[in-house]
Amino acid sequence: MAETMKVSQDKSALVIRIISLIIIIGLVITIILPMINIFALAFNSGVDAQKGGITFYPRKFSLDNFKEIFKQGTLLNALFISIAKTVIGTILSVILTAMAAYVLTIKSLPFRRIISFFLVFTMLFSVGVVPLYILLNQLHLTDTFWVYILPSLYSVYNILIMRTFFNQLPSSVIEAARVDGCNDFQIFWKIVLPMSKPVVASITLFNAVSQWNDWFTGAFFVRNPNLKPLATVLQDMLTKQAAIADALKQKSGSYAMLDKLTITGDSMQMAMIVLLTIPVLFLFPFVQKHFVKGITIGSTKE
Repeated sequence: MAETMKVSQDKSALVIRIISLIIIIGLVITIILPMINIFALAFNSGVDAQKGGITFYPRKFSLDNFKEIFKQGTLLNALFISIAKTVIGTILSVILTAMAAYVLTIKSLPFRRIISFFLVFTMLFSVGVVPLYILLNQLHLTDTFWVYILPSLYSVYNILIMRTFFNQLPSSVIEAARVDGCNDFQIFWKIVLPMSKPVVASITLFNAVSQWNDWFTGAFFVRNPNLKPLATVLQDMLTKQAAIADALKQKSGSYAMLDKLTITGDSMQMAMIVLLTIPVLFLFPFVQKHFVKGITIGSTKE
């Protein structure tokens, strides 16, 4: 009887495993196939791509989309701005977020629960563009490099994730450090952070991707073209390309004039996605191990 139950359990486990693998493979396919299609369209002639039928490889290979993008004189400067704001913004944000999260784990902190409540309360509301612009303008941050850095130093969501992780660290280690004479600052830098590599890697990746892909700030709060990041410059190029297509249509009364273009708005958009995605694809393998562990541990909230 026991052997029969064991065989039945093994079969059930096998069925569940097979179903899980099928679901995972299906999810992987739904993620990878669109990316392959994006790369194929990016390296295909824009006019030819309008005919459709391009799936996994370019039908008419062309680098015109990328050549048009790199013709822009401000591209290298925009790339420098993107790298600078991503590196500086990510480092400062991770450090300050970790500090805020650690402070909220100190049980002797006065009004700790009230502070946590008001932090979570702010997540219920979204700031409008106009009030945000007025605030940033009064702080003299508009049209400066620091408009990319200071408003994004803190994320309540990231603070909650890091606080949850810190609360799961062995309290005996921290208490032993206090007995040895360490203050909170020393405990944070020498004990808490080294033991929190998974969640630090996760928050670092979140911040880096957010900073790298942010085109909104440069479009609405920065007028100086020398301060616009790569994402904003590429978005402006896409808008101009669409305007050219509309102008040709109005001039000819049809889209026949578009054949004079070697690129289209859609093909350029795919090329832009490739350019913005490649840095993230290179970064992720270096933090993948810690990232997965950090997401798993930090997913359980108090």
